[in-house]
Amino acid sequence: MLSKKIKQLRLSKGWSLDELSARIGGIVTKQSLSKYELGTAQPSATVLNKIAAAFGVKTIKLLAEQKFNIEFIAYRKRCSLPKKEQNRIENFVRESLEERLKIQNLVCPTAKLDIPVQKYNINELDEVEKAADSIRTKWSLGRDQISSITDILENKLIHILEIDANNKFDGMAAVAYEDKHIKGIAIVVRRGTAGERHRLNLAHELGHVVLKVAESIDEEKAAFRFGAAFLAPEDLIKREVGDTRKAIDINELFILKNKFGLSIQSILFRLKDLGIISESYCVQWFRCISKMGWRKEEPNPLPIEKAEWLKQNVYKAFSESLLSQGEAESLLGEKMEDKAPLSLKKLRSFMKLPIEERRRILAEQVEKSVSGYEEDTSRDVWQGGSFVE
Repeated sequence: MLSKKIKQLRLSKGWSLDELSARIGGIVTKQSLSKYELGTAQPSATVLNKIAAAFGVKTIKLLAEQKFNIEFIAYRKRCSLPKKEQNRIENFVRESLEERLKIQNLVCPTAKLDIPVQKYNINELDEVEKAADSIRTKWSLGRDQISSITDILENKLIHILEIDANNKFDGMAAVAYEDKHIKGIAIVVRRGTAGERHRLNLAHELGHVVLKVAESIDEEKAAFRFGAAFLAPEDLIKREVGDTRKAIDINELFILKNKFGLSIQSILFRLKDLGIISESYCVQWFRCISKMGWRKEEPNPLPIEKAEWLKQNVYKAFSESLLSQGEAESLLGEKMEDKAPLSLKKLRSFMKLPIEERRRILAEQVEKSVSGYEEDTSRDVWQGGSFVE
């Protein structure tokens, strides 16, 4: 276990053996570190403490038994990243998901996962529509627009992980097993993408989780179609746009973008897939989008949805004294203001303060805890634009 943990943490940081050796002051060589990772030699207590300090963890974490077997869904065969970057991302996910599951077991030990992992057999691309509708029905989401897919996934105990990564990486999904039973699921997305792309990436990876796609079907097309169908069901989008259209205006597309939380390009693909617009008309639009330089970055990007599950539940575990302050800070990656959970005694003392003083303290806490989105004031929209077939 120790050998695997050292290697997992090293790769999750993107460090070479030489770099780890340097970070522990060169007290052992990279050859010795390699032997530790292979399990053919054991570090002394002094070296082990140095390694743990380099990773920013307690020594006991390196010695803890690994409970979960984490597998990646449809990732390796579609990954075009360099091997080193791929290893870094995979080991970051292993490490992060293991930590999330420890918190999950602390704060909601009896919670049941309600995720049909690769249960929907897809032999034709159109079958994806039924799968997306089935998930919405199963989760009681109704037929309206989804305001926050992040909230929906986190409420279903699907852990959302963000990572700084190469532009070639958009996302991946991972499943954690314990004794062949599914214990947790993570969807991983690249940090810093526009809100509309972020939403589709989450829905697309959910598609990889729930779909079992026949080899004759392009799995990426199936997952993207699932994501679009999940966020914009056929009946809902036809209610907004109509069954068939010969032309559509740019201003209408921007309204649909805000309504469904999808990029203009995704909406056009959705309209084409549903037969609302023709393929040739869709091609015309994409030529125009390319000329305007919108393929990689559209005007009026939507704000990125914020994942809050980890922060909320770390504070919950901390307030219940299930985590120490050091453990909570390590999980959050930031310092906590209070040195101990707010007790009832402290709360009573707070309530004895004058009301203006209470308001001042609460306002300061809100300012520290909540970072709002800055509204994008740019509105560089092409006016009067529509094609006629």
